[in-house]
Amino acid sequence: MQLFAFGLNHQTAPLAVREQVAFNVDGMENALRDLVGNGAAKEAAILSTCNRMELYCNAPNPDHAIDWLAEYHHLPRKDIDPYLYALPRDLAVKHSFRVASGLDSMVLGEPQILGQMKQAVRQAEQAGTMGILLHKLFQSTFSVAKQVRTETEIGANLVSMAAAAVRLAERIFPSIEEQNVLFIGAGEMIELNAVYFAARNPKRITVANRTLERAENLARQYNGHAITLSDLSEQLAQNDIIVTSTASQLPILGKGMVERALKARKHKPMFIVDLAVPRDVEAEVAELDDVFLYTVDDIAEVVKDGLEARQGAVKEAEVIIASGVSNFMHWMESREVVPTIRALREQAEASLRQELDKAMRLLAKGESA
Repeated sequence: MQLFAFGLNHQTAPLAVREQVAFNVDGMENALRDLVGNGAAKEAAILSTCNRMELYCNAPNPDHAIDWLAEYHHLPRKDIDPYLYALPRDLAVKHSFRVASGLDSMVLGEPQILGQMKQAVRQAEQAGTMGILLHKLFQSTFSVAKQVRTETEIGANLVSMAAAAVRLAERIFPSIEEQNVLFIGAGEMIELNAVYFAARNPKRITVANRTLERAENLARQYNGHAITLSDLSEQLAQNDIIVTSTASQLPILGKGMVERALKARKHKPMFIVDLAVPRDVEAEVAELDDVFLYTVDDIAEVVKDGLEARQGAVKEAEVIIASGVSNFMHWMESREVVPTIRALREQAEASLRQELDKAMRLLAKGESA
């Protein structure tokens, strides 16, 4: 059993690098089958979020899996090597436990990552790339994460990405009640943001999504309007605050579209938060006057609020994690010893059979004599 975890995250790689190695949810199962099918790993699960891309695998040589990652995304390996971390055995276990517990998140203690890890496991199960080792790893991971969240205050005084987006918007607009808010996408991140912005009673809420039905379902909760992405070019100018988070591999809002919206607004400011990876908004949009564009990396300072109050909880969590790592490594090492014990037993049984056969032959000769 050769457990490895490797990847990159918001601490090791800028957004411009992370978006190049992000995996689309629709293609995840095929990617996993390709990774295991070509022999780069025996077991594999991929965690791909706005803040990290990580691969957990049972692999004889992690270099082969890293080569696969670069080839899959059509990147020279030298372009991603400086940002990658590769963690073997107990370090991989500890990392998995810390990630699920929220200790490695941009928002310390945020609970969303646990759901994202569970989704990654479900996708690996559906792809058929989970084996005994990864099943045990994630079973232990979720157990430790639950213990951390129930026995410590790691989630206390939490400033979420959604709350940070509201705080940033309030720096630009004195009152959100007077603003029109547009959400692009209808996934979990947008749902979280909708809760926070709706609490500020904006003048109007609009939800844009690729499928109108999903947009309508979310908009209905806040007496909002629903549109499709194809309506954005006409509707964009009517909105002051835009929060976007889709799974699109290409930008949703281009510089030209935003320029036209600004002109129609007579250059009244627009506040845009892009929480997607890859980005939903072209980077050049940030160059436009009267546009305040923030990405997931830009709001890192805001979400650090309350961090000091949770440092004690971090220490408590690390103790729980260390105990969990010890238990897991004991299980893994005992599993590794089993083949050796079996081989020794088989060897002893074979020797015994040989001795018995030899004794029987000697007895047979004695009797015949």
